[in-house]
Amino acid sequence: MKLISSKELLRNRIFHVTQDRALDPDGFEIKRALVQHGGSAVMMPIDERRRVLLVRQYRLAARRYMWELPAGTVDPGETPLQTAKRELIEETGYRAKKWAKLAEFFPSPGFLTEKMTIYTAHDLTAGEAKPMEDERIETKWHTVREIDAMMGNGKIIDAKTMIGFLRWQRYLGGK
Repeated sequence: MKLISSKELLRNRIFHVTQDRALDPDGFEIKRALVQHGGSAVMMPIDERRRVLLVRQYRLAARRYMWELPAGTVDPGETPLQTAKRELIEETGYRAKKWAKLAEFFPSPGFLTEKMTIYTAHDLTAGEAKPMEDERIETKWHTVREIDAMMGNGKIIDAKTMIGFLRWQRYLGGK
């Protein structure tokens, strides 16, 4: 596929929307409105007791409060790991000495260019959170059993949290 045109329809500080056309060598054409997003970093803070720190905040798009892994948008010029380190401090106050990439995925590749990168964060030191002015964030440590139960009973419905937690359990022995 070769991109043959892209027209910007909308722009704000987090994303912009384009109307794109692509063509393959056989003449097959795809036309889509795409949400262009620079990516996100997701942090899975894990303490020495193997508990995971989740944040609870109101998500306007979901119209509800949600328990989830902390996350933030990659700023221009930042790597996802730099974003993860910055956002962990902003949202939770914690700093981590050890970081490891857990997963990368596209949450909705049919119309959204955002790639999410999840990192585990270990060897944590507490500090003061510095949330953005439009964020009200509650933090709480949860055991593996608690998170598993919350996912099972529908209290955790955030995809990045489910992907991160299940990948950690399955492939990194986070049981």
